[in-house]
Amino acid sequence: MTAATAGRPPAKMQGLGFALLVVLIAINLRAFLTSTSPLLDEIRAETGLGFRGASMLTMLPMLAMGVMSLVGVSLGGRIGARAGVLCGLAAIAVACGGRLFAEDAAWLLVSAAVAGVGVGLVQALMPGVVKRGYPAHTGMAMGLYSAALMGGGGLGAIGAPWLAHASGDWHAGLAVWALPALFAAVIWACSRSDAAAAVDGADSEEPGNWRRCLRNPRAWMLACYFGLINGGYTSLVAWLPQFYAAKGWDAAHTGSMLTWMTGAQLVSALTVPVLARRHRDLRPWLIAMLLLQVAGFAALALGAPMAVTAVGVLGLGLGGAFALCMALALDHLRHPEQAGALAAFMQGVGFMVAALSPLVTGWMREHAGGFEAAWTYLGVVAVLLLPLTWRFDPRSYVGAVGGLFARADARAVRKNRMSLDL
Repeated sequence: MTAATAGRPPAKMQGLGFALLVVLIAINLRAFLTSTSPLLDEIRAETGLGFRGASMLTMLPMLAMGVMSLVGVSLGGRIGARAGVLCGLAAIAVACGGRLFAEDAAWLLVSAAVAGVGVGLVQALMPGVVKRGYPAHTGMAMGLYSAALMGGGGLGAIGAPWLAHASGDWHAGLAVWALPALFAAVIWACSRSDAAAAVDGADSEEPGNWRRCLRNPRAWMLACYFGLINGGYTSLVAWLPQFYAAKGWDAAHTGSMLTWMTGAQLVSALTVPVLARRHRDLRPWLIAMLLLQVAGFAALALGAPMAVTAVGVLGLGLGGAFALCMALALDHLRHPEQAGALAAFMQGVGFMVAALSPLVTGWMREHAGGFEAAWTYLGVVAVLLLPLTWRFDPRSYVGAVGGLFARADARAVRKNRMSLDL
């Protein structure tokens, strides 16, 4: 037991109902993002959006996610995790619903930013809620959360072109994702989650204030690592359908490749944390995920004929890496709010780093006339992350983040003693 939790009863382990609620929320965090790229040809034809503008449809929400992953922790501390997640889901629903009336590129870009704000707020609060709900099985629970998040991305990729074709209007393919966000918001508002209530009742002195991470080298290392390792995902979401569209594929088939990638991500995010659960050292698993990414990007860059295999390998590497990164941050600290704050800092800075990747790869495509240079660049980034991975020795966790929240812990102990004296 940490000092900050002394004098406070432990949170009750959550059951299947809460796990389903986590899945329902997570499904809404990527569908709005992946629904645009399969329809990019239609969107560009009607709005006049260029490649740089198209990259902004991914870059803007990722930047917003990063900012809100940081601001969301403080906001959640003021209004509570329950209200914070509800506000985030409402923002996603409003942004997606507004796309039904989008008449130009500016409207689409604003909606992308608003949805990113909502996603960032939810992502800032959910790791702490999940860790408190499943304190003994955090890695597996975060794997489920990550898999549902990626599964939502797959639904967006395959559902958007199908709905657009069925309705004869690309607006419908983008706007329909307001419905699951609204449904999740209603269920969350009506739920009675012990984990959310426990976070709402956490110490008002914010023992998990993410600003303390600004002076910690390990926090910055985790954030940059997370951002670079997810740059491949953001670039593929933005450009993979366009890569195959340039080869003459139609929107349904290009969207299916993105769906296949997210399906592989889902499988990896579910299975890898389970396989790694008995091993506190996550480095070998992270290295394996990076090697899969290197192999997948090399296959794309070299024009390997087995497109399904190459994209599937990439999905496995990206999905496992995301889930393991989340578990890696949470494993550094036992206190749920503090671990959640470290994860929020990692995501906040990391998403800002990852947001630059579609812009860089889009610039490469525009100047090179193809995506081969972009895939090569992403493969090189994965190679460079291999030696950095070895720095995350679990024996270094205490020394790396020890004392990060020491003053907050001391305040919590003093407050607990004062309450006992009274």
